[in-house]
Amino acid sequence: MSTRERSGCPISLSLELLGDRWTLLIIRDLVFAGKKHFREFLQSDEGISSRTLAERLQTLQDEGILTRSEDPTHGLKAIYRLTEAGIDLLPVLATLGAWGSKYRKADESLARIAREFAADGEPALARMKERLRKEHLG
Repeated sequence: MSTRERSGCPISLSLELLGDRWTLLIIRDLVFAGKKHFREFLQSDEGISSRTLAERLQTLQDEGILTRSEDPTHGLKAIYRLTEAGIDLLPVLATLGAWGSKYRKADESLARIAREFAADGEPALARMKERLRKEHLG
């Protein structure tokens, strides 16, 4: 996945990195599902291919959104963690979730979570960011 910058517009720059179908879903899985291993991401309902997943994970590492480290419990596994830049995408995910629960035919239990998260606003985002910092940054 190329992140060649076509303009200096902040929206364009963000979309060049995050605007494909898979990238925000990987971040969603890190944030809300607690996934950290390659195989866990492959098991998501959306059905990402292993090649696409590998490309997106590498791009996210290259762009400083997540880190990759060896899993001390399993020599062949890697652990993916969010950086501060990745954690700062939480409001984007929350806004997309609230919009999708309002205007799309979302699963009701997931839509309810998105609505409740949105209703709690900034305090909920701050609590979640703090939890993510402890979990991903140590």
